Amino acid sequence: MEVINHNAKRVDNNLLVVTHLTQLLYYITGFGGLVVPLILWLTQKDKVVGMDEHGKAIVNLQLTLILITFISIPGILLLGLGILGLIYVGFAGFIIPIVNAVKAGNGEPPTYFGTIRFLS
Repeated sequence: MEVINHNAKRVDNNLLVVTHLTQLLYYITGFGGLVVPLILWLTQKDKVVGMDEHGKAIVNLQLTLILITFISIPGILLLGLGILGLIYVGFAGFIIPIVNAVKAGNGEPPTYFGTIRFLS
């Protein structure tokens, strides 16, 4: 008699890479950089090894970038300091997902420095 384990997770580094790269939808369509990775994480976290860790890191980054954006917009009126926050959001929102997509492809854990841990 063969025992089938339905709780086994599969290793799918390509899906992890795609999940990280879907954050770049903000630069292509203007939206979807939080919604698409969130849907992928919620539907695959119990099926793919590492998806829970990577998904939480992605959501934490996106929520942090949104918070910095909302704080920076009125901060522009204060001697223009909010512009620095918006520049950080632009660069970090583009570079960090690419770096972590490469790490996910190599099977390494994500490193999202400078993010607030909303989900742990």
